[in-house]
Amino acid sequence: MKTLSKQTLNKSFNHWFYGNLTCFSQEHMQTFGYMLSMLPIVKELYETNEERTQKLKTYSTFFNTEPQVGAVVVGITTGMEEARANGEDVDDETINGIRAGLMGPLAGIGDSLVVGTLLPILLGIALGLSGGGSPLGAIFYILVWNFGMYFLMRFMYFKGYELGGKAVEVLVGEKANAIRESIIMLGTMVIGGVTASWINITTSFKMLNSEGGVIVDLQQTLNDVYPSLLSAVFVLICWYLLAKKRMSPLLVMLILVGVAFVGVLVGFFDPGLSY
Repeated sequence: MKTLSKQTLNKSFNHWFYGNLTCFSQEHMQTFGYMLSMLPIVKELYETNEERTQKLKTYSTFFNTEPQVGAVVVGITTGMEEARANGEDVDDETINGIRAGLMGPLAGIGDSLVVGTLLPILLGIALGLSGGGSPLGAIFYILVWNFGMYFLMRFMYFKGYELGGKAVEVLVGEKANAIRESIIMLGTMVIGGVTASWINITTSFKMLNSEGGVIVDLQQTLNDVYPSLLSAVFVLICWYLLAKKRMSPLLVMLILVGVAFVGVLVGFFDPGLSY
């Protein structure tokens, strides 16, 4: 019976960790990074170059998912490749079917968990540590992100290898959908908290009487009705432009600069304030 050595499994995982975007292109996405991670596996399991070439072609089809959580797919196919080398009924179609079936759901889970939840939390903490130009924020983010993602990806890879084809039952289905929806909700709450903490837009607009007294202080009035209303409005406008109008982030930032410039000229914003 053929069993993959720990050294080979570690080498395969490290290839995915460092090289999941190897030769990345719009046509192939992560295909070649995937093949790179499977190379040590087929080299150990099969003796001839002809066999190795044939088995490696299995992984030449298109592949693209969220790379951190998606490490579990590499682990699953590693376990399936080991089973195939031991004579079990596993063929190219089975392996590619699982790869294609998992990459979409895992991309949704990974984007919600890593991009939508974890990144805003880490960046929020890093920004707080960077006050006054301190380098602690950057150091914190670099260390926590790289070490955290390494151990997360390693756990996902070896859990996938352990489960093999049974992982499909865990990762796709009603439970997986419930987990994904919960993560999306948590990510939305985190982004809302970060927004409330770091975005502070106020107006200096006031209506004065003939004697110079203040009749209406717009910012105070807004605070009495809905504190941070302007901040919420600007965030919603940015979301609308990015999500609904499909504008690029650069264009949205240019629009905000233009709004701020005009707002200062007409007296709606105070140029001495920090937004």
